[in-house]
Amino acid sequence: MSSLEASTRNRIRRRLLSWYKRSRRDLPWRRTDDPYRIWLSEAMLQQTRVETVIPYYERFCERFPTVEALAAADEQDVLREWAGLGYYARARNLRRAAQIVVAEHGGRVPSDADALSALPGVGPYTVGALRSIAFAQPAAIVDGNVTRVISRLFAEPHLPTASVWKIAAQLVPGREPGLFNQGLMELGATLCTPRQARCSSCPLRDDCEAGALGTPEKFPAPRTKPRVPEVNAICGLLRRRDGALLMMRRPARGLLGGLWEMPSVLGEDPRALVEQIALATGLNSQAGPKLGGVRHVFSHRALTLSVLELRRVSGRLRSALSDRARWCSRAELSQLPLSKLTRKALACSTGTGPEPDG
Repeated sequence: MSSLEASTRNRIRRRLLSWYKRSRRDLPWRRTDDPYRIWLSEAMLQQTRVETVIPYYERFCERFPTVEALAAADEQDVLREWAGLGYYARARNLRRAAQIVVAEHGGRVPSDADALSALPGVGPYTVGALRSIAFAQPAAIVDGNVTRVISRLFAEPHLPTASVWKIAAQLVPGREPGLFNQGLMELGATLCTPRQARCSSCPLRDDCEAGALGTPEKFPAPRTKPRVPEVNAICGLLRRRDGALLMMRRPARGLLGGLWEMPSVLGEDPRALVEQIALATGLNSQAGPKLGGVRHVFSHRALTLSVLELRRVSGRLRSALSDRARWCSRAELSQLPLSKLTRKALACSTGTGPEPDG
């Protein structure tokens, strides 16, 4: 698209800022100018609903109130505070980035675009959010809400991502860029929603071409999502005589990296699970009855997990494995970082689930 006329840009800026200042939701990360806490909120909000993020954000800030506190934290403690929020690479990257900020920037979150981009897990969106919201620099941000608002404003159903960024960069003002960017996202989250555009309440209705057509919900055109593959796996509930459960830590990298779970293998063969446990821990067991099943949809796969009861036959847990495998009481389970999937699996056996968070 060609450059926007100055009069159009200024009108959109003025009306959106006025609306946002009157109507914005009171969210905890909007009550601070601390770049670290703004950065934390943006990391948590990626692909996660605001309502879900709020209690995690507040607990995380209480546990790790500064970038120095996060940098010095044990990864397991960080993952435990993040557990249940999903996309755990965000937590690991945030901790690694905090360590770089402390080591290379004196504990001050950098405002320079190149320095921000060099931090683990920080992409164009986070760079724009930090520069505009935390440092009042005229930098654009683009997420799903911004894309939808811009697509509808100009009745463009198939805008390439690069074009959305170009328009967003033209719209962002030199004054109050953070408020403007938050206003665009707020508009998409509260009024210009995917299935029901509340055009009568929209501050930009006079400039919205899709609204004038009477079909705003058709913009942007829906994208065909690839079907996620179906995957089967089994996990085993292996108890010690005192009731403690065998838990194993996943590899640090990859899906649910660094979190703890019951021993598991892909596929549906109980023998493979028994062999894997023996190889990894020195414990010999026998597969018992199926206790239940859990279905969990990740962004790239749909998992059906069968939970089997296992009976210990012989062997002792190797003491050298304490950071990768351990017997856990119910109280100890509550201190481990567990995914929602693992909590569901534990719930398949009465009384084995950890104490609820909080």
